[in-house]
Amino acid sequence: MSHGGFLATASCYACHELFTFNPERVPSFDGHPICAACMTIVNQERVSHGKEPHPILPGAYEPAETI
Repeated sequence: MSHGGFLATASCYACHELFTFNPERVPSFDGHPICAACMTIVNQERVSHGKEPHPILPGAYEPAETI
C-alpha cells in the first residue's frame, strides 16, 4: 500500500518568498510560517548573542505524511 504526502505553500513571514512546508512541523511566528533560509539566519543571530537556537522539527520542510 502506498501512502501519499502533502505540502502547504505560503510566503515566509520574514522574507515574503513563497516556500513549501509541512504545516504541522514548520517553525512559525504567531502562526505565520518561516522558511528554512530565514530560520538559519535567525538561529545564527540567536547563537551569536548567546541564546539557544529555535528548534526546527525534523521534516518541517518536507511533505507531511497522509494515511
